Amino acid sequence: MKWDAVRQARQILAAEEGAITKDWGGKLPIALTYANSYYVGMSSLGLQALYQSFNQRPDVVAERVFWAEGEAPYSIESQEPLASFAVVAATISFELDLLHLVDMLRRAGLGVLAADRGDDAPLILAGGPVPTANPELLAPLVDAVFVGEAEGRLDALIEALAATAGAPRHERRRALARLPGLYVPGESTGPVARLQVEDLDPYPVHSVVLTRNTEFGDMYLIEISRGCSRGCRFCLAGYLYRPLRQRSVAVLLEQARAGLRYRPTLGLVGAAVSDYREIDALLAGLRELGARIAVSSLRVHPLPESLLAALAESGTHTLTLAPEAGCERMRRLISKGVTEEHILSAAERADEFGFPQLKLYYMIGLPTETEEDVLAIAELTHAVKARFRRRVTVHVTPFVPKPHTPFERQPMADAKAIDAAMRLLTRALRPAGIAVRGEGTAWARVQGVLARGDRALGQALAELPEPTLAGWRHMIRQAGIDEQAYLRARNPEEPLPWDVVQ
Repeated sequence: MKWDAVRQARQILAAEEGAITKDWGGKLPIALTYANSYYVGMSSLGLQALYQSFNQRPDVVAERVFWAEGEAPYSIESQEPLASFAVVAATISFELDLLHLVDMLRRAGLGVLAADRGDDAPLILAGGPVPTANPELLAPLVDAVFVGEAEGRLDALIEALAATAGAPRHERRRALARLPGLYVPGESTGPVARLQVEDLDPYPVHSVVLTRNTEFGDMYLIEISRGCSRGCRFCLAGYLYRPLRQRSVAVLLEQARAGLRYRPTLGLVGAAVSDYREIDALLAGLRELGARIAVSSLRVHPLPESLLAALAESGTHTLTLAPEAGCERMRRLISKGVTEEHILSAAERADEFGFPQLKLYYMIGLPTETEEDVLAIAELTHAVKARFRRRVTVHVTPFVPKPHTPFERQPMADAKAIDAAMRLLTRALRPAGIAVRGEGTAWARVQGVLARGDRALGQALAELPEPTLAGWRHMIRQAGIDEQAYLRARNPEEPLPWDVVQ
């Protein structure tokens, strides 16, 4: 097993550009753990930023560790087992990755519950969107949760970890609890204030290690903004990373020059790239540099002509838009801020620019949804298809209520209702040759339970035998967990597990 891990890691390293390898002597070894596959994790700009920031310090060696199905976790750089590190810093981007984290800890020979780990075990820290939104779920599993954005805060964290190296675990945890933004179960008192960066320019976030073996492997990724001003009522990112902050054109063009040494295509990353206030100036500068561009997301409105032209010139195959709902009533309910006229105009313009495919994102199971609302999705899609003369595809996700959003107390729709809506929509679109793809209802419900989980659920996760639906159902039965208790509506006075975050 060890030799297989060594061989695989060396093959990965040989195919990478930018990996950092250090001697461990006299350094604090940190395992930057991404609780998903290498293919998924290497497109995470959060992981890439941490990798660069930690390794800029001469007293730290930070190596990447990814989840792999059925395998014990080893680092990419030195092929050391997870348990060999002094600190495990886990990035959790998606609720379902919590199941992978549990699997990694068990396969590493570490106690899944913090109470079961001794002084010689690494400290387990968690950060990223999921722990920031609801650290209470992780309270039984980890030693501390970093709540918010890490830029400008890592030096203090490292110094606290280094100063207490070799001390008993409870002393190390106590030292972390004194730092702003660190939630330490059993040590923190009062709500923990979420940390955020006011000015992004001093903290560039971009690809550091490049590999073709990832979703965006043909691009050099650059974060152009963070947060969103739109306030869609279902969107965790829109509330978790408020307010909207944008990097300056000059800083972005400097990063672009560096990135073009590695890839001809620059992937611009932000909650809504089309909302970037100086999009025309940025695109003009990128065009002068000879860059091709791709984007992580587009709003239906505004949809700048300059951006559509740049994407078309760059050979973008699929233009992705997210109406989210089919009728005006539902779009007002979720505060989407776009009209049917905006959507149809966007489709016409996409057709004019010759994009081969248009992908539309919708949600089903939203609060107050009726059968007519589901059929309205089909009607809107048919209207889009009449204006976009090439391939139209539809991607549908069940609505999952998330912490810190206006819908945090809403119930999740019943599985039968979601499945019925999916069948209705598929039947309505099939005659027009429009493919409908959707996320599985069963996994969506697991996501919903995890999103609003508490300490009791975190404790139960220690009994998860494997990160599969069968493993989840076994855990639920063994622990006597009632899924509906997490998916139900919450009354306005009811305390919420994520109240520990200010």
